[in-house]
Amino acid sequence: MVTADTFKRGLYKGIVTFFDLSKILIPVYIGVQLLSISGILNIIADFCTPIMSVFGLPGESSLVLILGYFSGGYAALGAMAVIELTGVQVTTLAIMVSIAHSLITEGAVVKKLGVSSFASITLRLFFSIVMGFLYNRIFG
Repeated sequence: MVTADTFKRGLYKGIVTFFDLSKILIPVYIGVQLLSISGILNIIADFCTPIMSVFGLPGESSLVLILGYFSGGYAALGAMAVIELTGVQVTTLAIMVSIAHSLITEGAVVKKLGVSSFASITLRLFFSIVMGFLYNRIFG
């Protein structure tokens, strides 16, 4: 049974989480939209298209990966919202970013645990790329 206190606490936490996520998603969405309008996203896309085609992704999705790899999943989601992607492409990006996200932050955490940051980052990037490639080959 849900009490009034439980409901209030849940509502409060939900509102706080909404504003925390909005601090990341909205600026990234606006930034990527501005890159798109200015034509800079097209330049990035043209440059990255050959590499991203290995994963069945458009060149613009390189921005999603860069944001995901360095900032985290929420920044990647903000960028994904601006780009037109198919379900398979969204899933490919989600797999890749899920495996290797927030590399710098998590590299520092891993180092404190006594594991090589370089090895951790290298393995995560390797498996992100392999899984993105394999998912595209199987479902793309």
